[in-house]
Amino acid sequence: MRRWTRPVLVANLVAQIGIIVTGGAVRLTGSGLGCSTWPQCEPGQFAAKFHPETTYHQFVEYGNRTLTGVLGVIAIAALVLVWTDRSRVLSYRLLGAVPLLGVAAQAVIGGVIVLLHLHPGWVSLHFVVSAALVSVSLLLLHRSGEGDGPPVPTVAPRSRALAWTLYAITALVVILGVIVTGAGPHSGDEEVGYRFAVDPALMSKLHAWAVWVFVAVLVTYLVSVRRGPQQVRRAAWVLLAITLGQGLIGYVQYFTGLPALLVGLHMLGSALLVAGSTRVVLTTRTRA
Repeated sequence: MRRWTRPVLVANLVAQIGIIVTGGAVRLTGSGLGCSTWPQCEPGQFAAKFHPETTYHQFVEYGNRTLTGVLGVIAIAALVLVWTDRSRVLSYRLLGAVPLLGVAAQAVIGGVIVLLHLHPGWVSLHFVVSAALVSVSLLLLHRSGEGDGPPVPTVAPRSRALAWTLYAITALVVILGVIVTGAGPHSGDEEVGYRFAVDPALMSKLHAWAVWVFVAVLVTYLVSVRRGPQQVRRAAWVLLAITLGQGLIGYVQYFTGLPALLVGLHMLGSALLVAGSTRVVLTTRTRA
């Protein structure tokens, strides 16, 4: 049964990233209230049903809810496989419960969002929790492939500090990006006008400045590990590629009026950015 652990944990990571994309599609297509209630889609029915007055919004929202169920099944499988591995330390086995707990929490948060008619604060929390689950899921996958011995540094203390700084700035960049989106035109439904009461242009600039600080620290990190192990250098270069792609999409969407497709790609990129920065930190140590 152990041979299934890694494939299931990979599937969990992919699904955690995927639900950010489908959740973004719900918001960007204005389908946030495609189902009018929760946990049912409509009063008296759990599934979306076609009738002449039905719009595609109901099916987009219900599709996202369905993927949550799929993610829940994967998370249960991950928990069973990790928890029953008695050869591993308790901290690793407990980590296996986090994806399932996160999915359960996200289902409740999603329900509150519908019941509160897409309040931007709750929508933002929904995304931040998803981003955190991407990071934890990558950590779980990484831990599954290493031993339980004490961590041994693979880089100098200065480089390790830079890696953790990158991780912290990633969190700041993501949170600022969420605020920018919450103040922008994509509320999740054409009838909902809730926005964060901030200047979108100013928040966009703050978001961009945080990204430039991130780039500066990342370049410094690349220089510091230029003679380090291959996996350390590879993780840093992959993160740089993700960052440059995100920056390009970010600037293009800003100057083209935030088209939904580019915003969706930017959300996908943010999930990859979180995964990339997590990977950078994880490669700064190894376990036997």
